[in-house]
Amino acid sequence: MAETAPHEPIRWDHERRQRRGFPESVLGTGKSLTHLEAIVRNLTDEGPVIFTRLAEPLATALQAQFPERPWRYDPLSQTLVHGSWPAPDDSRHVAVLTAGTADIPVAREAEWTLAADGVKVTARYDVGVAGLHRLLAVWPEVSLADVLIVVAGMDGALPSVVAGLASQPVIAVPTSVGYGAHFSGLAPLLTMLNSCAEGLAVVNIDNGFGAARLASQILRLKCRKEAAL
Repeated sequence: MAETAPHEPIRWDHERRQRRGFPESVLGTGKSLTHLEAIVRNLTDEGPVIFTRLAEPLATALQAQFPERPWRYDPLSQTLVHGSWPAPDDSRHVAVLTAGTADIPVAREAEWTLAADGVKVTARYDVGVAGLHRLLAVWPEVSLADVLIVVAGMDGALPSVVAGLASQPVIAVPTSVGYGAHFSGLAPLLTMLNSCAEGLAVVNIDNGFGAARLASQILRLKCRKEAAL
């Protein structure tokens, strides 16, 4: 029987920042510490690199293995950031809203991804439609943002309400928070996809990272247009 050729565990995309505006990111789920160490050895000065869904024991072990590297870790969202943390740019502003407190881990993933990209973030939690006055109370503040990210589980109604009020792009993030008929996020996902509010984009279930990257791309277009004026 022929021997199986060894596979290279890591093929790091060093040109992604030039193509997309940010370096390659790392999904921590399913990766061993050996794989993660190989990734870190490939990192240079490409800017903050985000490790998502990285369990705290692995994050702790990785930081211990490379103590000289700049690290930040958020155990709530299981987000690890490698690289220097940029100062927030006031000209790029995103508001992150959650319907309930159980949605905060997904929102935090979005917040950390945006902050690592130098975006100013305003986060307001527990403003769901079960108490609409809570959203209206924070609306004068969050409506100043360039893009709104709305994170909701259960019935997933909050993004439609926000998109009905906002002039900005709204990115909806369904979460896997809810009871049986919620189907682990499928119910709010379908609600958001079927929204009658214009200008509402929807990402996958629990994908705070993807929402943040989309918001960053929208803001880059805005900054490019302003620079051309």
